[in-house]
Amino acid sequence: MAGRPGDSGRPLPQSSRDEDHLQGHWLLARLGKRVLRPGGVELTRTLLARADVSDADVLELAPGLGRTAAEILVRHPRSYVGAEGDPDAANLVRGVLHDHGNRGDVLVTDASDTGLPDASVDVVIGEAMLTMQGDTAKHAIVAEAARVLRPRGRYAIHELALTPDDVPDDISTEVRQSLARAIKVNARPLTIAEWSQLLAGHGLVVEHVATAPMALLQPRRLIADEGLFGALRFAKNVLTQPAARKRVLMMRNTFRKHRERLAAVAIVASKPAVPGI
Repeated sequence: MAGRPGDSGRPLPQSSRDEDHLQGHWLLARLGKRVLRPGGVELTRTLLARADVSDADVLELAPGLGRTAAEILVRHPRSYVGAEGDPDAANLVRGVLHDHGNRGDVLVTDASDTGLPDASVDVVIGEAMLTMQGDTAKHAIVAEAARVLRPRGRYAIHELALTPDDVPDDISTEVRQSLARAIKVNARPLTIAEWSQLLAGHGLVVEHVATAPMALLQPRRLIADEGLFGALRFAKNVLTQPAARKRVLMMRNTFRKHRERLAAVAIVASKPAVPGI
């Protein structure tokens, strides 16, 4: 069973910030939420199955709390490396690796410049991190993933998407601005077509696409992701911390307001055996 990273006494990222200035995902983590991906643990598991991480050399970009790292490790990869820019988050992931027999390593480095050799991994995993980047950074990270992948390797992403693909620009701007206000991150989700085009622009071939509702803070998803005890713990923490509750309600209301325009998407794209084919 996957562990519960973040419960080991190690500090969470941004632990010195108050609730009004904390980025939304770290606020949720402070309140006890352990699954922070937009499509929940079910879409993560679909992603990992499609990416085929078993007996593969795996690189995870920005593993955060280490929840997906635990899911990867129970699938017995040949090797695991996390590239995490936040030292506190890297320590959390090291705790997960320790709980799984020290099977892997975590580098404190940027996702766009991992320092790994060319063509050195079979699978690159990235979840809920490209969404948080501007266009230039998105391209830099995807380029790095393509560089470190071996031929026939897979790049698997799990991100927030705008729907439908022909959503008007003014609606896209409104949704992005609402998200930025709610989660204190300049989130820039793309449509599913745009995510696919981003990957294709770096020579990757999209092979699998799966979607799920953006229901991160809905009761049914909370129980599915956290278990009944974890969901109750999270709810208690929200109810007993007024400043945090205000932020969580703002996030939940934003997600509900734009629920027809937001979805979670998982995409697996492969690196061709021969460039251009």
